Amino acid sequence: MRIGVLTGGGDCPGLNAVIRAVVRKGVGTYGHEFVGFRDGWRGPLESDSRPLGLADIEGILTRGGTILGSSRTNPYKIDGGLERIRENIVALGVDALIAIGGEDTLGVAKRLTDDGIPVVGVPKTIDNDLGATDYTFGFDTAVMIATEAIDRLQTTAESHHRAVVVEVMGRHAGWIALHSGLAGGANVILVPERPFDIGQVAEHVRHRFEQQYAPIIVVAEGAVPTDGAEVLHSGELDAFGHVRLGGIGQWLAAEIERRTGRESRAVVLGHVQRGGTPTAYDRVLATRFGLHAIDAAHDGAWGTMVALVGTDIVRVPLEEATRELKTVPADRYAEAEVFFG
Repeated sequence: MRIGVLTGGGDCPGLNAVIRAVVRKGVGTYGHEFVGFRDGWRGPLESDSRPLGLADIEGILTRGGTILGSSRTNPYKIDGGLERIRENIVALGVDALIAIGGEDTLGVAKRLTDDGIPVVGVPKTIDNDLGATDYTFGFDTAVMIATEAIDRLQTTAESHHRAVVVEVMGRHAGWIALHSGLAGGANVILVPERPFDIGQVAEHVRHRFEQQYAPIIVVAEGAVPTDGAEVLHSGELDAFGHVRLGGIGQWLAAEIERRTGRESRAVVLGHVQRGGTPTAYDRVLATRFGLHAIDAAHDGAWGTMVALVGTDIVRVPLEEATRELKTVPADRYAEAEVFFG
């Protein structure tokens, strides 16, 4: 069998570990051949591919990003996109696809499977918000990067008696904010799932200063004030209809300074959370996903996604994986609220 592999959506640490595992086991155990499609769904859409053999995956386990490139291309938003993909993979002799991505990439994978193109999915999102899997690779690395940043910002905040707002990724789910905030000892954690009262946040900040400590506020990019709206970087939409978020950290720091009279600074971690080498946990999880993904493809389990349930890797329908986002539940957020103020 000749299998095409692609990575779609935002990059994150661990993608190369998946590619490596798929090819190593696919070639060594099953004797399959592989083609790497460049830049997500743009690759099969435009027949842009590269060789993907054993020599091509040497030394990529520890590398961040993806050797295949990525994009947010949506073939179903392009006239004749489905037929172009179908014609191109036939011309290349590709029998099936392994798609590594988040809700958007796997949503396309689900539709392609329904339209007769065999696809197996691998979950990828640093936000850890895909349903049907306990964790996704890249999340642990993002949390570690954010936690280290919080640790460093704590010391400079204390030296200058400032409040520091740390903006992390998280459009609709606040898992990175929750985990890094708890690990870094943040005094307030704000997530998209719970609109926040800016007055209450300011009160937490005042209380922290009264105790002679410098407050740290961790906020997910998609967090919103009560009766407010998302802070948008721009009004532009990507191919999947998402607006570009960003700016809540700056807004929050300005409001805290205005309401408390204490100097406040905002730090936006942004894409630094995506870059660099993956943690050991993410390397192992991504490798296991890759090994089980090629097993699923070899077995002809099309329309499924590999998922982590407990410590086991299982197969779930793509429909189940993309049905709804996994968001921070109220009881998990309540655990963090004990440390606010």
